[in-house]
Amino acid sequence: MIPIVLGLGMVAWLMYNEINPETFSFFQWTAAAGFWLFISFLMMAIRDIAYMWRIRILTHQKITWRNTFDVIMLWEFSSAVSPSVVGGTGPAIYFLYKEGLNLGKSTAVVLTAIFLDELFFIIMVPLMILFFGNMAFPQEGLSFLGNLVIYFWIGYGIIFIYTLLLLYALFINPHTIKKLLSWVFLLPFLKRWRLKVRKLSNQLVITSEEFKGKSFSFWLKSFTATFISWTARYWVVNFLFMAFFFSHLGLVDHFLIYARQLTMWIILLISPTPGGSGIAEFVFKDFLGDIIPNLEWAVPLALLWRVISYYPYLLIGAIVLPRWLRKVFFKK
Repeated sequence: MIPIVLGLGMVAWLMYNEINPETFSFFQWTAAAGFWLFISFLMMAIRDIAYMWRIRILTHQKITWRNTFDVIMLWEFSSAVSPSVVGGTGPAIYFLYKEGLNLGKSTAVVLTAIFLDELFFIIMVPLMILFFGNMAFPQEGLSFLGNLVIYFWIGYGIIFIYTLLLLYALFINPHTIKKLLSWVFLLPFLKRWRLKVRKLSNQLVITSEEFKGKSFSFWLKSFTATFISWTARYWVVNFLFMAFFFSHLGLVDHFLIYARQLTMWIILLISPTPGGSGIAEFVFKDFLGDIIPNLEWAVPLALLWRVISYYPYLLIGAIVLPRWLRKVFFKK
């Protein structure tokens, strides 16, 4: 309930301050609008299918499509109800573990998935900025961040360093992580878990060695799934805009929307609220307002964007979680 209250509360506050007869004038239900809204929802389905495909690749098809669906929905649910700076990494490892992978393998799969996500970001952002320059950022910046470009590059640098650390830990020298964990769990209040952590470390090293020997096609398929999932997620906004003001957008505008969402992601990544609730609705107007023909439409469009791309995971997760818990804890 917290992310719902935060998100809808921000929308209500923005509408209270800015509502006028023009606010909902964009909403004209036509066959074309219905079609493009359907495509927006379809993009989210494609995103999840691509994520499921990637998990299947990384786990060597050891988890069925049906169980992979549960893992992805629960992963998204845990991300949606936890602060963006925390994310759903810990729960995702647990979900895979309860689906039959050992803890080391589960950890390696999730960290590799995160590595691929970050790799997509550090590759695509420079490409978009190379093409659009400062147009990839909101032209007036965000009032609570001041010089947005500086904050963005600081965030990008942190992600870049984090990606290098993941690369080193997973594919170059996993023994360093093993030694670090062994050292940390020598602390008196952690000693009781030292044997379990040692076992986890050994499993992580074995899985890392297994990943290092994978073929080029294995990594190409994994990154392709990553590219499809993120691109489908960003295209939700493109098709949402096409539903209501198709004639105002050209091909360059669509790529600019894509670039803006890449830069917007860095703000949502550091959000302290669950799933970026409240923050996402607020920054949507700043990042994409100048592309919308009428700025008054920005807030209801932001709400519609979140209805398509965020709130369904709260509902699906609430449905899947109790059934999944019964499945993994009460097996005969």
